[in-house]
Amino acid sequence: MFRRSLVLFVVFALVAGLASAAAAARIKIRVEGRDHTIYGAAQPKESATTALDALAVAAKEGEFYYHVTQTAYGPYVDEIGLYQAFGSSGWTYKVNGVSPPVGADKYKLQPGDTVLWYWAFFGLHGGPKTLSLKHAGHDCYRVFAQGDGGKHVPAPGAVLHAGRHRVKTHNGVGCIEHRYGVLVRATLHGDVRSNGLK
Repeated sequence: MFRRSLVLFVVFALVAGLASAAAAARIKIRVEGRDHTIYGAAQPKESATTALDALAVAAKEGEFYYHVTQTAYGPYVDEIGLYQAFGSSGWTYKVNGVSPPVGADKYKLQPGDTVLWYWAFFGLHGGPKTLSLKHAGHDCYRVFAQGDGGKHVPAPGAVLHAGRHRVKTHNGVGCIEHRYGVLVRATLHGDVRSNGLK
């Protein structure tokens, strides 16, 4: 009887483990701090089940600290790296450029999703826009700003960065020469830094 129960327990544990592994989606993850990128400028691919799980995976891979407080509304990320949430400033996330209306522990990821955790100051008009960088030909890029709903609009005045080189874009479009393998990023005062592209 004991032996049969042990075998059933082992089989159940294996099935549960496989189901959990199968539920994990292959996604891209990036964590943008207040002053610099904490993890994943080039948005490496990782496996995670929820947006909160994606943060845990990034923290393990990038060896950075984060803290979650349990609240009446569910888990709340109140610290990443050196900065604790306070007042109207804190940590939030987007999936595919959109701020979901659910907690990070409840957002189930799908294969190919892009998760961004970032520091934000929330004012009267919500949080900051997040920048998204896309290729636009040889050494040329388009910079878009995304609000909470994920709508892409050109980001006039955005600046492209490649190593020590900087180029101001015209209506969100610019070209910058750079060596092979150097990441190109975009910044715009008040917005969250863009992803990095080669």
